Amino acid sequence: MAHKKPNLQYKICPICERPFYWRKKWQRDWGNVKYCSKRCASERRSGIGHKD
Repeated sequence: MAHKKPNLQYKICPICERPFYWRKKWQRDWGNVKYCSKRCASERRSGIGHKD
């Protein structure tokens, strides 16, 4: 049975300030995941936030 979003852990992305939920691909590294996407991670590197 699949998990439903209300039961999943989530974090707030420091770049876009939106919540993002745990994904199976992050299960081994969830403690180190800081950004919701590669786009936000690259925005961090450029120093420009893209707050939609």
